Amino acid sequence: MPSLNPAVAEIRRAVRTALGALPVPPASVVVALSGGADSLALAAATAFEARAAGIAVLSVTVDHGLQEDSARIAADAAAAATTLGIGARVRRVDVVATGEGPEADARAARYSALREVARAEGAPVLLGHTLDDQAETVLLGLARGSGSGSLQGMAPVRTDDDGTTWIRPLLAVRRETTRAACAAEGLVPWDDPHNVDLRYARVRVRERVLPVLEAELGPGVAEALARTAEQLREDAEAFDEMIHETIEDIVEHAEAGISVSAPALSANPAALRNRIIRLVVQSEFGVGLTRTQTVEVARLVTDWSGQGPIDLPGCTAARVGGRIVFAAR
Repeated sequence: MPSLNPAVAEIRRAVRTALGALPVPPASVVVALSGGADSLALAAATAFEARAAGIAVLSVTVDHGLQEDSARIAADAAAAATTLGIGARVRRVDVVATGEGPEADARAARYSALREVARAEGAPVLLGHTLDDQAETVLLGLARGSGSGSLQGMAPVRTDDDGTTWIRPLLAVRRETTRAACAAEGLVPWDDPHNVDLRYARVRVRERVLPVLEAELGPGVAEALARTAEQLREDAEAFDEMIHETIEDIVEHAEAGISVSAPALSANPAALRNRIIRLVVQSEFGVGLTRTQTVEVARLVTDWSGQGPIDLPGCTAARVGGRIVFAAR
């Protein structure tokens, strides 16, 4: 028998490992299938591994309607899924402009559609992000100066508050491997023209920044960035455990909001103090604070001189005696 192509073997192994790590084996999974090499290779590997595990597979292709032939592209992706022996569904979405940019708007519409299908099916969603995508995400987060949360990149597994689980089996797989796997299996991927459009920051990172870093610093930059993301996620998990152990003793409900003990915040290191502030506001009011806003709230603890309330998104923060009171606006 001919030996298995190394690229195909690597991707199948990644999928098998990801599915095997779930606490409860799923009866079915949803694969987000754009028709590009990454998602097509993921769909093929998932189809193979799922058969052996008795798992049903449904591919979902989201048609954003942003390109003239988007309906045909989506139909081609669904047809490819069918040839792999898995279910195929196309969802047409309306991309709503929010001011966050076309990439973010399309992503929001796409994830909303995937979430809807996943909840209806009671299945986790497999996404085709690769190591290269992870490296790009870390670099973009570094450029924005948005802190360690952004530098953690994309999590291999994430479960949202509504129970939707997102799995990224290919975060240790290079993009070139997915292309090699498609070629080996006779799959013809679709090349999205947006992926080479230099108007997008992510494309500039992919086409210009990473190649320069590799040329100037030597090979392995993308792998190093992905390792950095993994290490920061480990640190964040440790911080989260510390926060949840601490927060129960220092937080109390207040009129129209919540309050936190100022002395207890002061006794904690700045990194932990700032995380507690962000978590309290996120949990109670559903909004995220910027670094500047977080530091201003922390000054109510560390540099208290009688300053008045601080306006924050969706709430205010004020020093009232020995407590920091967050109240809805």
